Amino acid sequence: MIELALIGIGTGSPGHLTREAIAAMADADLILIPSKGGDKADLAELRRALCRQVLASPPPLAVFDMPARDVSEGYRQGVEAWHDAIAARWEQVIRAHGAIRPALLVWGDPSLYDSTLRIAERVARRLPLNLRVIPGITAIQALCAAHAMPLNAVAAPVLITTGRRIRDHGWPDGVDRLVVMLDGECSFQSLDAQGLHIWWGAFLGMPQQILIAGPLPEVAGRILATRARARAEHGWIMDIYLLDRCRSR
Repeated sequence: MIELALIGIGTGSPGHLTREAIAAMADADLILIPSKGGDKADLAELRRALCRQVLASPPPLAVFDMPARDVSEGYRQGVEAWHDAIAARWEQVIRAHGAIRPALLVWGDPSLYDSTLRIAERVARRLPLNLRVIPGITAIQALCAAHAMPLNAVAAPVLITTGRRIRDHGWPDGVDRLVVMLDGECSFQSLDAQGLHIWWGAFLGMPQQILIAGPLPEVAGRILATRARARAEHGWIMDIYLLDRCRSR
């Protein structure tokens, strides 16, 4: 039986690794490192650097190319086919190395807007697999800590959603505070900005961390320009933001 560990590593800072995460990394006999190549090569290097920094004797690291998603298909159909291809790649790497305790380092936490658990379910159909999940610090926690703010207003709900949902459906009913993830298009531009306050952060917990907060009409342009410059400089960007339309509470 293969013991696959999915290890939450926070937003890239070694300080985000829990003791449980470090112990699971040390126990692995192989750590899989996905690579998107090109401008995003730094993401694979960040995972390698974490292993070097926290492990006295890192296990073998297997860097593999991530399959590309076919954007010509419908969104859900394309994602399903993409996940199938990634699962096949995982299986190939695990078999090639004869790994019994492989591990994957997952940005943030494997349970929150991440597909690693769904892909692992596919791998379990191909290999005799036990799955272990080690939770990690989420980008939401890192954002609130960086801005020194609570996630929720007093006794009020918070909705965690995506840029796609905001762009396609507008502000959801019944909530005054949103956390928006997976938004490569800054979908807050599709909302009526009047009365909205935003807390935005990129590269949270890392040396290149960037924070901007304020009334959305006043800071939206600065966020757009800052994000574009940072992405051009690094070749990639991970960002997240919180929106509130009842700032006075």
